[in-house]
Amino acid sequence: MNGFINRLKTGIFTENPIFIQILGMCPTLAVTTSAYNGMGMGLATMAVLIAANFVISLLRNIIPNKVRIPAFIVVIASFVTMIDLILAGYIPNLHDQLGIFIPLIVVNCVILGRAEAYASKNKLLPAVFDGVGMGLGFTLALTLIGAVRELLGAGAIFGFEVMNAITGFIYNLLGDGQLFGLQVIGEQFEAIGIFVLAPGAFFVLGFLLAIFNNIKNKKMKKA
Repeated sequence: MNGFINRLKTGIFTENPIFIQILGMCPTLAVTTSAYNGMGMGLATMAVLIAANFVISLLRNIIPNKVRIPAFIVVIASFVTMIDLILAGYIPNLHDQLGIFIPLIVVNCVILGRAEAYASKNKLLPAVFDGVGMGLGFTLALTLIGAVRELLGAGAIFGFEVMNAITGFIYNLLGDGQLFGLQVIGEQFEAIGIFVLAPGAFFVLGFLLAIFNNIKNKKMKKA
């Protein structure tokens, strides 16, 4: 059981696909304009990752070594097509938001990388747990990036207004938003539009990468 828990911790923290391995940058930068989009892309990718790891581990002794990569891509593409059709049928709004990036899950190096590095060399259950761990790490990272971008760029998280309430509270706490006679905050939150644009994705990703790696380095020094 400890081995399975370690696979989850590895995917979420130790070898997080976004913050440690810097993989899957296209969807990370393109679709994380909101927490909802980030979570949607993360969960879609996780579903494909788990299913692909399951099938590839199951067939690992049958697939000839020389054609393993094309075989892996066929397996991954099959599950991506299924996810694409399911989203189009049941969550059309999310399907429209993610657009071309759903079919592009086929070429997400996180999925092909785990198929080659882990699922094709390990038994069924560890391979599935590896997919769950890596998928959760990917989903949490995309959701976090989307939440920060949405919060700063639109003042909301998952569509719920947050920053106006916080700004109003601080404004009233300071007494008309003034500190030492200077106006430091307005009554309403002023959205910073760049954070929902492409450059904002780089700023937020860089900032979160610095925090994540700083925490990791401190833990390594203590160990």
